[in-house]
Amino acid sequence: MHPTRWLAVRIGGQPWLPHWAPYIVRIDLLLRRLTGGRITLLSFAGLPELFLTVAGRTSGTLRTTPLLCVPSGGTWLVAGSNWGGPKAPQWVANLIAADTATVGFHGRDAVVSASLLLGDDRATAWREMLELWPNYAKYAARTDREIPVFRLTPLA
Repeated sequence: MHPTRWLAVRIGGQPWLPHWAPYIVRIDLLLRRLTGGRITLLSFAGLPELFLTVAGRTSGTLRTTPLLCVPSGGTWLVAGSNWGGPKAPQWVANLIAADTATVGFHGRDAVVSASLLLGDDRATAWREMLELWPNYAKYAARTDREIPVFRLTPLA
C-alpha cells in the first residue's frame, strides 16, 4: 500500500469532508494545472484518479471534475458519491444526458461512453470499488439515495 493512502482513507471518511468538497476539487484542479497533470491530491495518496470532462446538459459548457476511479479491465468505474451528500453531484446528470465524455487518465485523454450500472452489475462493481476505497460504504450510509455507479468505456 502507498505510504500516504492510510491518511487519505482516514481523512476521506470524516463527516466534515463534504463541507470542504468544493475547495478540495479546486485545489486538485489547480495542482493538476500547475504540474501538467503529474501531481494531484489522489495521486499523492497513491490512488487512481481520472478527470472527467462532460458537457453541461443545459448549458453545453464543458466541465471537468477530478474523480477517484477504479481501473477495471480497460474501463474505469466511478461513483457519484458526493462524499455521501444528499444529492448526486452535477456531473452525474450531465453524464447521463451526454452521448460521450472525455476521460483524462495518466496524462492521456480518451473519449468514453458511460453506462449507469444497475442490479447485479452495480453490486459487482460496488464490491470492486470498496476494495480500493472502503469509505464508499460510509458515504452510502450517510445518504438515503443509492449512489450511482458508472462504467466508462473508451471508444475505439
